Amino acid sequence: MHSTGFDFQPRTRVIFGADTMERVGEMARELGGRKVLLVTDKGLAAAGHPARAIGFLEAAGMHVAIYDEVRENPTNLDVDRCVEVARAAGVDLIVGLGGGSSLDTAKGCNFILTNGGRMQDYWGVGKATKPMLPLIAIPTTAGTGSECQSFALISDEETHQKMACGDPKAAAKVAILDPLLTVSQPERVTACTGIDALAHALETAVTRKRNPLSAMYSREAFRLCHAGLERALRDPNDLEARGQMQLGAAFAGTAIENSMLGAAHSAANPLTARFGIIHGQAVGLMLPAVISFNARDPRAHDHYLELAAAADLNGLDELVEEILTLLDLARMRENLSAHRIDPALFPTLAQEAAAQWTATFNPRPIIAADFEELYREALS
Repeated sequence: MHSTGFDFQPRTRVIFGADTMERVGEMARELGGRKVLLVTDKGLAAAGHPARAIGFLEAAGMHVAIYDEVRENPTNLDVDRCVEVARAAGVDLIVGLGGGSSLDTAKGCNFILTNGGRMQDYWGVGKATKPMLPLIAIPTTAGTGSECQSFALISDEETHQKMACGDPKAAAKVAILDPLLTVSQPERVTACTGIDALAHALETAVTRKRNPLSAMYSREAFRLCHAGLERALRDPNDLEARGQMQLGAAFAGTAIENSMLGAAHSAANPLTARFGIIHGQAVGLMLPAVISFNARDPRAHDHYLELAAAADLNGLDELVEEILTLLDLARMRENLSAHRIDPALFPTLAQEAAAQWTATFNPRPIIAADFEELYREALS
């Protein structure tokens, strides 16, 4: 059996279960925190999650400063604003509470606060030279898996390019997975983040960096997301399904950390940057075409079959059919023409997709001409 080696250093303690957010104060104290920055978004205030988190932190003796201006697809400007709040409060620990955007903003803030400079300086891997503050990540969506990754995805305010800034020091010390927090998310968010998590499992399962450890996480992530997504969409209060999705997303995030992503994400990023298509939706749009493209590689084909078997699906056709069914259920089975994207732009989009870092990990070598073909396939 041909296997890629791996070097697994779990950097994040994972706490899972209903009501586990109550432990945030205890965890902050354990990590030596006294002055905490809570990074979150205003939309969560209505659900009461930030207020509860502050209560638990204050009960543990913490002073809490709040940055609640997080926006979807945060830019270096958002990070700089967050850093201002952190500096003024002299914080020694960060808590990220929210979706991927909140967790990315918290990580981005940690880079600048501890290592100085600007976000662009950290584009790539391992560019932070000084230690960072302890970070506690509390996701309220089940999608990005950011809580189990050492990357901050921050867009460049000028060029709109997504910068993946990764460093082992940026990984959360603790991830608290409390499925109760995901019940309050709107159905559209459940759908988009759920499809994203599913795509993470499917992409990590076949990349060139795939190894026995990442494959184990990809398989279990796919099994959990496949089991939970339909149920969570049909009944938002199904706590077991919410738990499956949250754990599935975290496992898929761990798989990304160990094997990276592929062409579906490379093709999706220019669609988000140029046309504002929500990330999970853009990935879902490209996924069926990318699976067909990759499955022509015998090894990738076998890896897809492993995933299918883990979810009791029979073969590749059934796997693709099931993904289309879930996209239907998520009201995301559409094509590029629905977004009125002019095919004349495909060459430009294809060039941008081919330049994405994730494209280098795709199981089949992929160039701009291939991406152009994928966009055409996703057109109708």
